[in-house]
Amino acid sequence: QVQLVESGGGSVQAGGSLRLSCEASGYTSSNCMGWFRQAPGKEREGVGTYNRGGVTTYADSVKGRFTISKDNSKNTLYLQMNSLKPEDTATYFCAADGSRWSFPCGSRPDSYPYWGQGTQVTVSS
Repeated sequence: QVQLVESGGGSVQAGGSLRLSCEASGYTSSNCMGWFRQAPGKEREGVGTYNRGGVTTYADSVKGRFTISKDNSKNTLYLQMNSLKPEDTATYFCAADGSRWSFPCGSRPDSYPYWGQGTQVTVSS
């Protein structure tokens, strides 16, 4: 079992920055973790993924603005969001696949059985 707790959401103006954190407990050796977001009335979409080797992938909409990193000593995944836009407004979720051997990391929500509760990010223009 994997427990995930996100934090760091908030309200910022366009062009601002936020850093989200996702602390994992329980089974902490998932090969793949990901960040996803869901805006009201829209489907949950992938933001990016991170594997235990430090390889990251990003959705085209956030490339060059968002960075995923992980502090293994704290079992915490981060999402650094810069140059935020109003269209980034959503509830952000982190997810883990709970498998040490998964490859490659999936970009779809159904690749991840473990989810945090989400944290709200609101970007105003």
